[in-house]
Amino acid sequence: MAQFASRYTICSIVFVATTGLVQAQDSGADLAKKLSNPIASLISVPFQFNYDHGYGPLDGDRATLNIQPVIPISLNEDWNLISRTVLPVIWQNDIAGPSGTQFGLGDTVQSFFLSPAKPTESGIVWGAGPVFLIPTATDDLLGSEKWGAGPTIVALKQDGPWTYGALANHIWSFAGNEDRRDISSTFLQPFLSYTTADAWTFALNTESTYDWTGRDWSVPINVTVSKLLKINQQPISLTAGIRYWAAAPDGGAEGLGFRVGLTFLFPK
Repeated sequence: MAQFASRYTICSIVFVATTGLVQAQDSGADLAKKLSNPIASLISVPFQFNYDHGYGPLDGDRATLNIQPVIPISLNEDWNLISRTVLPVIWQNDIAGPSGTQFGLGDTVQSFFLSPAKPTESGIVWGAGPVFLIPTATDDLLGSEKWGAGPTIVALKQDGPWTYGALANHIWSFAGNEDRRDISSTFLQPFLSYTTADAWTFALNTESTYDWTGRDWSVPINVTVSKLLKINQQPISLTAGIRYWAAAPDGGAEGLGFRVGLTFLFPK
């Protein structure tokens, strides 16, 4: 099962007024660093577009737009609950041999993290909770037709301009189409980023999945560059990058892909 990943982005810069850039730089670095934290107390709505190639014997193509809202909820002075949703919109062609073209929704991954409102004394930020797989796919080749659930956890540290940590989850299927293969899938996302004083962020991560049923790894390595701006007082982050598939199951993606994205931020 392919996992869906990580956060940010779609699009291109056309024009930004000089005054907008100056305003973005006043607080942009702090906002950009918060974006590097998957469980920051910051509402964000990323649109992340990914393109990959090489599926199946006909080298099929897949383009995925991940809509990934992150909504923190303050429970009290000590604890936050963070909702992270990944809803994929997928276009694909001949990913399973001469299978034609499919377009529609994929399966939704919904995570909830219970996280302390403040870092630990050593500066560690962490969160843990449940993750759910919801069979929202509009075509049987776009999803698993399975319901799933499991645990998820994230831990990270922000030290000056650096952010480093990891997010992980495991999903087991528990209901759904009995004719489809059961799911037992581990997702691992170690990440490292560097944010400059003028709100550029350079990031490296993997979004690796191990399929315990098929005993296969999927390991895309992502390198991205992001820039935080303000346009008419609205903070946005623009992201672009490439990825290399270091490992994939038979019939999976190969070689290079790319990622672009647009994230809307809504600071408190």
